Amino acid sequence: MVRQSDQGTKKRPSKRSINGVRRQVVPRADQATEDRVGIGSGAVRARPLVRQEDHQGRSASAGSDRPGRVLVVGCGALARELVELTRPLPNVDVACLPPELHNRPGGIPARVRARIRQGRRDGYERIFVAYADCGTGGLLEPVLADEGVERLPGAHCYEFFAGRTDFARLADEEPATFWLTDFLARNFERLVIRGLGIDRHPELEPMYFGNYKRLVYLSQTDDPDLLEMARRAADRLGLEFEHRHTGYGELATSIAAWRVVDGGAA
Repeated sequence: MVRQSDQGTKKRPSKRSINGVRRQVVPRADQATEDRVGIGSGAVRARPLVRQEDHQGRSASAGSDRPGRVLVVGCGALARELVELTRPLPNVDVACLPPELHNRPGGIPARVRARIRQGRRDGYERIFVAYADCGTGGLLEPVLADEGVERLPGAHCYEFFAGRTDFARLADEEPATFWLTDFLARNFERLVIRGLGIDRHPELEPMYFGNYKRLVYLSQTDDPDLLEMARRAADRLGLEFEHRHTGYGELATSIAAWRVVDGGAA
C-alpha cells in the first residue's frame, strides 16, 4: 500500500487534526443517533455523516441466511460515495464508522478490527475496508493482515479521489495546499470553523492556516451549490481557489477491482 507524507510543512499549534494525513478535520461528536444504510437487499448499522433521509427507499432487512453477503466497512466521511458506488452490487452492505475517529486516528485500527469481527459474526462472507491509512501511521496494516482483509490504497481520501499520480503532482506544485472534498465543502463551517474553535477564538485562524496558500476543491459531484460553498471556504481563509472535478476517482476503481479479484459479480 502507498503511504503519502504529510501535506507540506505547517505550523502545528496543537494536536488537533487539520486536513492532511495527520491533520484531517473532523467533528468532536457525530449525530446522536445511528442511521441504517442499506445496500442491495440488506442493511447494516452505520453512523455516516449524512442525513437519514439520504437513504430513503433502501431496504432495511438484513437476513443472515443470504449467501455471498459482502460488507464494506468505511469512514463516515465517504458514506455518500460508498452508498452510490455499491448501489448496483448485489448483497453488498455498507457500515460506516464515525468520522470523528480522525481526531484520534490511533483509535481507527481497533474500531475497524471490531467492525470486521462483528461483520463475520453477522454472517458476512467477504469484507473490504474503505479506509486509506488515514493518519494511523501504518497501524491499520497489521490489523488488516491479521484479519485477512484489504483496504483502499493510499494515505487519505484526497489521494484516491484525485488519483495518486495527479495528487502527487498537485502537492509538489504547491505543498501549502488545503484540500476539500464534497464532504468537507458541505461541512466546512461545522467541522473547520466551529470544530477547530475558530468561531470562538478568531486568533487561532492564522495559527492553523497562516502557512497555506491555496485551497483545492476535489469535487465528486457536479453540484453548483457545493462549488459555491468551496469558493466561500477559500475566501473565508484568504486562500487562492482551484477546482478539480475528480468524480469518485480511485475509490470507484478500487472497489470495482476488489469485487473482481475477490470473486464477486457486479
